[in-house]
Amino acid sequence: MTADSPLAAALRLLTLRDRSEQDLAGRLRRKGHDEAAIAATLQRCREFGYLDDSRFARQRAKGLLASGRAVGSRLLTELKQQGIDEQTAREAAAEASAEIDPDQLLTELLQKRFADFRYAEADERQRRRVIQYFMRRGFSLSRVLAILKEER
Repeated sequence: MTADSPLAAALRLLTLRDRSEQDLAGRLRRKGHDEAAIAATLQRCREFGYLDDSRFARQRAKGLLASGRAVGSRLLTELKQQGIDEQTAREAAAEASAEIDPDQLLTELLQKRFADFRYAEADERQRRRVIQYFMRRGFSLSRVLAILKEER
């Protein structure tokens, strides 16, 4: 295995963090490796246990959900953009969602990101900004409004 072989490049990339097959293949293509070599490299990485889309999807889903960057349909979209197939993405999202209470996550994010925000005292522009922040992350409007309107 030479330093510029596709396997060496793949192993260097996988040393940094887990990746999806699509991501790894794309990075190898950009480095100029041919399709046959990429396919063989992906197969070897799967055999070694270094490449596993299911494991990657579970880790990515947990990370996105725990950080509050994506929940619900946004979480599925993020996983699919990483090259994860629909079924694997749904399973990973369901597993991650079962471990984290979205209302508690929403409350924690509200306290961290908008500590001084009070729904009753805020003007329309401030309310819209906070609501859109959470909706972009995949929280439903009804849950966002319910949490915002609670007395804190």
